[in-house]
Amino acid sequence: MTSVFGADGKNIPCTVIEAGPCVVTQIRTVEKDGYAAVQLAYDEISEKHASKALQGHFKKAGTTPHRKLVEFKADFEGEINLGDVLTVADVIGESVKFVDVVGTSKGKGFQGVVKRHGFAGVGGKTHGQHNRLRHPGSMGASSWPSRVFPGLRMAGHMGNERVKVFNLQVVKVIPENNLLVVKGSVPGAKGSYVIMEA
Repeated sequence: MTSVFGADGKNIPCTVIEAGPCVVTQIRTVEKDGYAAVQLAYDEISEKHASKALQGHFKKAGTTPHRKLVEFKADFEGEINLGDVLTVADVIGESVKFVDVVGTSKGKGFQGVVKRHGFAGVGGKTHGQHNRLRHPGSMGASSWPSRVFPGLRMAGHMGNERVKVFNLQVVKVIPENNLLVVKGSVPGAKGSYVIMEA
């Protein structure tokens, strides 16, 4: 994350996203595939790092292998051709003021109920309770139903989930470097992949 100064002099916390160049590797049509979509590839890699199937897929589009493939459902027939290179200037025009960003949140491993769900813990240290400060406390019922209900908030794996952030304001577009500056934070660690929808 970084920050920029707005026209009113306020400091705006921002995230810089590298949004291109993306290559069109497949165009799906309703007649052939049952739905309309365009497949974009990002982050070029050498051929030795791609499987034979992917090498053939990229060769058909007339490009080198890329690391990330994403499909966007929309009818782009006639507007986009196989092998076209899309930059941030092609996708984000003057009319686009907000974008939605999808990513995988940072993994936090196995966490207890205090960190994962905001529980307060059992409480005081007195009356012999020396090791239950961050425990969940009572969670079951009595002889009926004699079980813990599914979905009860407990300790477990936290983070590393698909997260979508809506309506992030586009602060600045830097077309020469394919950079997009959005207000606020996006899910994931530095250098991770995100999907943007205008």
